[in-house]
Amino acid sequence: MQALRVERLSDDLSGVTLSDLPAPIRAPGEVMVRVRAASLNFPDLLMTRGSYQFKPEVPFTSGLEFAGEVLEADPDSGFAPGDRVMGGNKTGAFAALASLPADKLSPMPKGMDFPTAAAMGAAYSTAFTGLVELGGLQEGNWVLVHGASGGVGLAACDLARALGARVIATTGSSAKAERIAERAGPEAVILAEGRFREAVADLTGGHLADIVFDPVGGDVFDESTRCVAFGGKLMVVGFTSGRIADISTNIPLIKGFSIVGLRAGEYARRFPERGAAIQNAVTKLAEEGAITPAIDRILPLTRWLEGFEAMARRDLVGKVVFVPDQ
Repeated sequence: MQALRVERLSDDLSGVTLSDLPAPIRAPGEVMVRVRAASLNFPDLLMTRGSYQFKPEVPFTSGLEFAGEVLEADPDSGFAPGDRVMGGNKTGAFAALASLPADKLSPMPKGMDFPTAAAMGAAYSTAFTGLVELGGLQEGNWVLVHGASGGVGLAACDLARALGARVIATTGSSAKAERIAERAGPEAVILAEGRFREAVADLTGGHLADIVFDPVGGDVFDESTRCVAFGGKLMVVGFTSGRIADISTNIPLIKGFSIVGLRAGEYARRFPERGAAIQNAVTKLAEEGAITPAIDRILPLTRWLEGFEAMARRDLVGKVVFVPDQ
């Protein structure tokens, strides 16, 4: 089968190659899936460099998440051949076939195609866990979403709007602002550079943000501490800027806000019932048409380098989805 392999760690993707591998052998308790589409996530890029917190042993097949059709499953697994499913297991998604534990899969939302389902899972579960489960999002809240051109940032914008919040999206590129506005539909798109607190204050009538959703870190996090409303939450989602910020603890004390760390996958592993409830809530919203993942481009897996390089250059507004040869 076709599979994208990380043969060695490198900073320039030179250790990644598209290979022909034997089909996986399904173990008891696993479900064999024909992968129809798989989406690229920032951790996929980081794992090729060995700079993500999860460090699989090299060599490994890349890819966090996919959507596809069940080929084989145990009778008591809850799945049957022909079922349309989505999921992932940290690695293995960028391949024609994947075999993984049944609890790593869920049914695709009714009426959704494979590329859209592949783009939805991790991004929307992260957004829902952060904004709703941990952030306590309420209708009418002001939500400041950084990194709004990325899959997780766009999902946070989309979800927050669907739940009645007012969204301010930020980007580090003025060239992306119009595309973000079209795809995310926020109240406003602003540049996350320098002192952007005044822009947030003007847009919110001085209230500032009830929730700041920050996958960027670095200087953006530093300025975000000035943008949180009293009693609000500053959500630490990631560090795509490359710098992990520091904060003096007197700042949240004086301003009365909370700093909340978000690891959606770990949250679901520690609290599986809540993880299942989050997945069900996201699926319901998708089936109702309330949320729709944004896809920047769909590529055959043979053009994997184009997708990875576009992510590394930060050219994307939405997800890259790969389609393997069958």
